[in-house]
Amino acid sequence: MGGGEEQFPLLKDSSTSSHGIDRNFKRTGTVWTAVAHIITAVIGSGVLSLAWSTAQLGWVGGPLAMVLFAALTLTSSTLLADCYRSPHPEHGPIRSHSYMDAVRHNLGNKSIWVSGFLQNVGLYGGGVAYTITTGSCIRAILRSNCFHREGHKAPCAYGDSFYMLLFGAVQLFVSQIPDFHNMGWLSILASIMSFSYSSIGFGLGLAKVIGNGMIKGSIGGISTATASEKVWKVFQALGDIAFAYPYSIILIEIEDTLKSPPSENKTMKKASTIAILITTFFYLCCGCLGYAAFGDETPGNLLTGFGFYEPYWLIDFANACVVLHLIGGYQVYSQALFAFVERSFAERFPENAFINDFYTIPIPYAPSYKTNLFRLCFRTMYVASTTCVGMLFPYFNQVLGLIGAFSFWPIAIYFPVEMYSVKNKIGAWTGRWVALQSFSIVSLLISLAAFVGSVVGLISKKLS
Repeated sequence: MGGGEEQFPLLKDSSTSSHGIDRNFKRTGTVWTAVAHIITAVIGSGVLSLAWSTAQLGWVGGPLAMVLFAALTLTSSTLLADCYRSPHPEHGPIRSHSYMDAVRHNLGNKSIWVSGFLQNVGLYGGGVAYTITTGSCIRAILRSNCFHREGHKAPCAYGDSFYMLLFGAVQLFVSQIPDFHNMGWLSILASIMSFSYSSIGFGLGLAKVIGNGMIKGSIGGISTATASEKVWKVFQALGDIAFAYPYSIILIEIEDTLKSPPSENKTMKKASTIAILITTFFYLCCGCLGYAAFGDETPGNLLTGFGFYEPYWLIDFANACVVLHLIGGYQVYSQALFAFVERSFAERFPENAFINDFYTIPIPYAPSYKTNLFRLCFRTMYVASTTCVGMLFPYFNQVLGLIGAFSFWPIAIYFPVEMYSVKNKIGAWTGRWVALQSFSIVSLLISLAAFVGSVVGLISKKLS
C-alpha cells in the first residue's frame, strides 16, 4: 500500500498458447448450456416484431411462415452440426472452432472470404439490432410511466439515443469477457429473461383478446393503399421472421463448448431440436395472440408500440427483461466476431507484443482476469461503432428485416448444404443432391424477396 507501490500489478501471462489465443480451457458444455446459448441468440428482439409480421401475412401466411422458417432452421442446423469435426462428424481429429474454420476444412480456402464477410456482417448487424432494441425498450419504460401518470393521450415523447449510449457503456465492460467458454452464466440469465418477457407478451395478448371478446385480423392480413405496398410489407415481414430464427452463424462456436462423449454433433442436434420447439411455441403464441388482439392496429414492436398500457408495472418489467436479455444476446453474437478478428491478427502478426502478449490482473476474492491491449482496444471500438450505427438508423422492423434477409440464405442454408454435401460425398443429380439443392434454391428465393422488401422499407422510413 505504501511507497507508491502498485497494489495489483499487471502480470505477463506465459501460459497463453501460440498466436496469443488462450486455448487452456475444458469443454464442459452440455445440451442445456447449448440450449441456453441458442435461446439467448434466437429469442431476442425478433420475437417482438412477430405480431406485426403476422399482421402483414394474415392468419394463414403468418403462422405458416413461422413454422416454415423453424423447419428450415432445424434442417440447416442439423447439417451444420455434422461439420464441426473432420473428416468424420463424430470421430474426426480436426475440430472447427468457428464457422469459418468449418468452411475452411470442408470447402477450402476459396470459400473463406465470402463466408467470413457474410458471417461477420451478420454478427455485426445483430449487435446493431440489439442496440436499437435496447434504446426503444428503455424509452418504452419511461413512456409507460408517463402514460400512467398523465393519461394515454399525453405526448410523453422521449428520444432513445441516450439510452443506446447507456447500453453501449455497459457493453464496454461486458465485452471484455474472454470468449464463449466463459459466458455460460450470462446465456442462462439471458434465457430466463427471454422466457419472462415472451410469457408476458403472450399473457397480455391473451388477456386483450378475452377483453375484446373477439379475435381480430383476417386471412389476407392488413390492407394497404396499393398492391405494391402490400408486396413490400409481406416481403419485409418475411425478413423479420428470418431474423428471428437462424443461429447457424454461431452454431459451430456453441458446439465447440460441448464436452464429449456423447459426440458433439449428437448433443448439438438434440439441443437444436429442443430450442427450436421452444422458440416456435413462443413465436406462435406472441405472433398470433398479438395479431388477434390488435388486428390492423398491430404495433411494430409488441412491447414498445403501446398496444398495451396497463398494468404499466408489468410493461415496465417486461421491457426491463428485454434489456437484460439483450446484454447477453449482444455478447452471443459479438463473441464469435471478436474471436475471428483476434485470432486473425494474432496469426498475421505472431511477434507483435501489442496483439499477442496477455496479462493477468489479480482480482480480490475472485479469479484473476486475463486480457491484452489489442482485445481491450478492438472491442471498445467495436461497441462504439455498433452504438453509433444504431443511433443513425433507429428503425426497428426495417433493420431486423434487412439483417435477417441479408444473412439468412448464404450463412444458414447455402454453406451448410455445400459443406454437408462435400463431407458426405453426395454425387450430383442423386436423390439426396436434388433434395438439398431444392432446399437451398427455395430458401434463396424467400431470402431475396425478404431482402428487397426490407431495403424498400428502410429507404422509405429514412426518407419519411
